[in-house]
Amino acid sequence: MVTYRKEHNKRLYSVKKNERLKIKWKVEKMNTHRTYPFVSIGIIFIITLVTSAATGSNSDNMPNRNIEGIWTAAAEKPGAPAPPVVFRIAIDADGTPKAFMESPDQLHRTLMNKVTFENGHLHIDAKSIKGAYDGQIESDSMTIKGNWSQAGRLFPLMLKRTDELPRPNRPQEPKRPYPYDDEEVVYENRQAAVKLVGTLTLPRTKGPLPAVLLIGGSGTDDRDNGFSHRTFLVLADYLTRRGIATLRADKRGVWKSTGNFFTATTEDFARDALAGITYLKTRKEINPAQIGIIGHSEGAMIATMLATQYPDIAFIVLMAGAGMPLDKLLVTQNCLYAEADGASKQKIALLHDWYERYYEIAINEKDNALAEKKIRKIYSDLTDEQKKMLDWSEAKLNDEIKRVLSPWYRYLLAFDPKAFLIKAKCPVLAINGQKDLQVEPDENLSGIEQALKAGGNRHYIVKKLPGLNHNFQTAITGAESEYAQIKETFAPSAMKTVADWILKQAGENIRNR
Repeated sequence: MVTYRKEHNKRLYSVKKNERLKIKWKVEKMNTHRTYPFVSIGIIFIITLVTSAATGSNSDNMPNRNIEGIWTAAAEKPGAPAPPVVFRIAIDADGTPKAFMESPDQLHRTLMNKVTFENGHLHIDAKSIKGAYDGQIESDSMTIKGNWSQAGRLFPLMLKRTDELPRPNRPQEPKRPYPYDDEEVVYENRQAAVKLVGTLTLPRTKGPLPAVLLIGGSGTDDRDNGFSHRTFLVLADYLTRRGIATLRADKRGVWKSTGNFFTATTEDFARDALAGITYLKTRKEINPAQIGIIGHSEGAMIATMLATQYPDIAFIVLMAGAGMPLDKLLVTQNCLYAEADGASKQKIALLHDWYERYYEIAINEKDNALAEKKIRKIYSDLTDEQKKMLDWSEAKLNDEIKRVLSPWYRYLLAFDPKAFLIKAKCPVLAINGQKDLQVEPDENLSGIEQALKAGGNRHYIVKKLPGLNHNFQTAITGAESEYAQIKETFAPSAMKTVADWILKQAGENIRNR
């Protein structure tokens, strides 16, 4: 058993060893580790925290496949502007339709709560914004005529099928045909009855091959780990060209994978990742003694959890991984964001004190009602000047309380990576960008190294990469606002660092150390 920090290290994490696992459209972004976008139409639409998973139903009269694809908003009248919004609809492994609502020009997307398609009628339930879309598909299956409703108001919204999602130019994204094989695969976390759907890439070289499972950071990301940039698509392409097989999957409840994303914790995602490792071992092309994990941000947490629990994981690569308790990391993160925005020293000091007390309640008070009462009390105790500096409206306070008391966020805040790192015996590569504001590089890389050294691990490299941000792009300031504006998806120097190290481990027969 391996412990992690919650209520003074009393809770346990364990996994069974062999478990298989305009109308005007405006977009803003919440300043939080797990980003949930806000979308508005005019002054009405506000997206708050989504609380349920996408579900749907099948139709005998019109197959769900008729609705699968990319649907862009179209103007109802000639010459009228079309709202820059896209509904991307997929059918998951159980035949259930689900959808993302995306704004390509402002580079945000949100998973819808529920999608049904029966007798040609499409219903998209967006409880998260107190809205819904209802439309009827035309006989040619190319147009849907309907209405978007919210807060008692109705907006005509016609959707047109398109072949390609409008996206910014990203020069590093590979174009077919690839010089390697790739296939869509399905595997299962049997304990949770979750089917994970992903992409396996295989070099066209003699095997058996070294392989990596790619695990993304927080958020409703699909297998490519991003919307404005498809980070894992680019990384998987690079690694496969270098002779390393890769597996990347949609998170549970996202895109084609089944399950409920919004009720899952990091522990649940770890079990899903374990199912991916188990699947890789079934492939004859893969060397089972050379299967490792590359985890980014929250994915790095998962990599350390699994490497500690399963000694047959050959190696782990921690990209922007935590080396300090997550509540402390998030306090630092919020202060760094404020500093990057030009906040005064007085405001930064207030934020540091506020988030420390705020997170402490979320960690230690298990009863949600009592925790909410305590958070509201410390807020009410702030002076008017402090409330003005904090700049939380009543609506934002309500949203923040809901988020911080969710199962995922409570688990995150209570997580101490050192409890796992100190027991990790496999080779470890830990890298971070010098300009990372989400996972501050110096203190976290130092914490990772200290824990590995304390545990007696002699096979590790800890490296800070100059000029790179949290997503390993070459950046100016490292602020989140730059991510989508940078054309580079993944710095080639960072990808080379990762690939060179993995191939070195494979060449040194890491399983027999």
